[in-house]
Amino acid sequence: MSGTNDENPPPPPPKETQQTPTQQTPQTVSTIKLPILKKGEYDIWAMKIEHYLAHTDYPIWEVIQNGNGPVSVTLDTTGQIKILPPKTAEEMVLRERERKARTTLLMAIPEDHLAKFHKMTDAKDMWNAIKSRFGGNDESKKMQKYILKQQFDLFRDLATLTKPQIQAYFAIFGLF
Repeated sequence: MSGTNDENPPPPPPKETQQTPTQQTPQTVSTIKLPILKKGEYDIWAMKIEHYLAHTDYPIWEVIQNGNGPVSVTLDTTGQIKILPPKTAEEMVLRERERKARTTLLMAIPEDHLAKFHKMTDAKDMWNAIKSRFGGNDESKKMQKYILKQQFDLFRDLATLTKPQIQAYFAIFGLF
């Protein structure tokens, strides 16, 4: 009785679940924790973020290291610079990489520093700005410390002055 109807072949899957060549497969999301920059730990953070990006999305690291090339711009009727939309598929990919690189860097810096960096449009410039702000050599750190000490001394001295003396002080420098 091998030819009976007891052994029916399984029905074909419904048409909604079959993938056609035009459908995109879902992308996996990385679960690796992004290194966050902490005060005084720029060098370690830079190494970690470099390795993170080099292993998760190398083209983004290339954008940060080498820049992304020129962007087409024009002036509008009010004289403001306007960035033109990408025209080719390659330009679209380059813009997407730049956006991803900037977003990744912004996610990796402390929230109280976001305002200083979020308006930057180039990931390479952003990397260099973060490096100069948080990294730097000993000489620049000494200069930054010296400037902060001067500012502190100025404010401490202003606390002992009367209002007319403060107004005179600011008038000398054209600030009042």
